[in-house]
Amino acid sequence: MERRSKPISASSLSAVPSAESLVDLVLTSLDDDKAEDVIVIHLGGKTSIADAMVIASGRSARQVGAMADHLLHKLKQAGLSPSAEGMPQCDWVLIDGGDLLVHLFRPEVRAFYNLEKMWGVQGPAAPAPHPVAAFEPV
Repeated sequence: MERRSKPISASSLSAVPSAESLVDLVLTSLDDDKAEDVIVIHLGGKTSIADAMVIASGRSARQVGAMADHLLHKLKQAGLSPSAEGMPQCDWVLIDGGDLLVHLFRPEVRAFYNLEKMWGVQGPAAPAPHPVAAFEPV
């Protein structure tokens, strides 16, 4: 028996979300989850790995994990098959959505790796050191 592949129709191509709509979906989800220092880097003409990259921070490993879980669920609902790395520790979670990469960090880890610098984009300002209270004897 000979198998023939089904021709690709224009309607089946439109079912795949565009990079812009994926970025909008990710930004909405991150905003709902109170992500901090969200940056979108458009990669068109810079690399073939993806069309866009989103970098964001969460205040704790728990928040980073929750943001990643929510994003994975929403990307699956959009018809994608995303994959994630870094979920057990949640210091840095990478979500590969095909045409879109999402990096979720705890602030200290994000400052250490400084991905924005690699792509020529200004990252978030470095956190200010905690002021040391002067002790004055009474």
